[in-house]
Amino acid sequence: MSILKNRLVQGFVVTTILGLAPASAQEVINIGLAQSVTGGSPALYGIEQKNAAELVVEEANAAKLLGDKKLQLIHLDDGADRGQTVNIFQRLIGRDNVVAIIGPTLSTGAFAADPIAQKAGVTVIAASNTASGITEIGDHIFRVSPPEDRVTPGVLKTVVGRFKIKRVAQIYGIDDQLTKSAYNVQKKALEQLGVEIVATETFQRGDAEFSAQLTKIKAAKPDLIVLGSLAEESAGILRQARQLGVPNEVKFVGTQSSISSKFFELAGPAAEGLIAGTAWYIDSPEPKNVAFVKQYEARFGHKPDIYSAYGHDAAALLVQAIKDAGSVDRKAIRDTLAKIKNYPGVLGPIGFDDGREPLITPKILVANGGRFTLFE
Repeated sequence: MSILKNRLVQGFVVTTILGLAPASAQEVINIGLAQSVTGGSPALYGIEQKNAAELVVEEANAAKLLGDKKLQLIHLDDGADRGQTVNIFQRLIGRDNVVAIIGPTLSTGAFAADPIAQKAGVTVIAASNTASGITEIGDHIFRVSPPEDRVTPGVLKTVVGRFKIKRVAQIYGIDDQLTKSAYNVQKKALEQLGVEIVATETFQRGDAEFSAQLTKIKAAKPDLIVLGSLAEESAGILRQARQLGVPNEVKFVGTQSSISSKFFELAGPAAEGLIAGTAWYIDSPEPKNVAFVKQYEARFGHKPDIYSAYGHDAAALLVQAIKDAGSVDRKAIRDTLAKIKNYPGVLGPIGFDDGREPLITPKILVANGGRFTLFE
């Protein structure tokens, strides 16, 4: 098993996979891994993606998938700070000569740093960037996580129809690209469904107190509350809403970012009933997923979540592209990745459309008994 070593470099943590033979004995292919493992809610996603990517690379190296060549992940933690994300991309591209980058964790960081990779001709494959417009940054930018505008409208249509929703409140983060984008997508979908938006409240990332906003929302008597929030904030909003007496009959819909392995621990009983759309659930019968869940839990001591699954397939697709390209040329890897269709991933068959968006069918999930299950 690889030996992991952490060290602090210019304000961020660098984790490199050691234990490889000297460069003179074998060719090492560097892959950048820009994931937040500190910084509040983003770390809930970044740690899971980092874990899964490491599994993929370890497995590929053990199987000699690239013959005598070895893959090496170079991980840097941006602490959910977009300025650090920019520094990390510059280092990975200029100093570490990576062939591609997996990440970053947040869409906010992606909008800041992806243009650097695009200009340098370095492929970026995102595992958790679901804000609108990410892949429009350029033709080297891919993602495996479906954007909210391909997920949320279907979720809201289903919920509004199933529960005969008439009155809706929205609450969202105003200083994060994902949450702002999610709010706009949600608002547009709700307007098209003809429901009345009776309250709109905001907060800032890292806030832990939402009682003022929720008191106003409660007074507006909505049938549904729609969240544009990351995992920690989503959990806090749900918990405080029920404590303030928001009736159990009032439904909650969140974004993909509401889902994490820590969500139920953070929200407690108030988590029950949250509805969200995403591309994966732990009980998926896909053979690759069944094996992945067992492998992940055995390695890390807890079950994977959606971000583990996204991290796995982002890394697996990139490794497959490197193998199929038969080259470490950055453009060859990019062009090969763009051609992948129906790859047997943990998420199910996956590939990319002409806009480098994931070809995958979203699913609607509901928090039920301490896990997310299919909403039926």
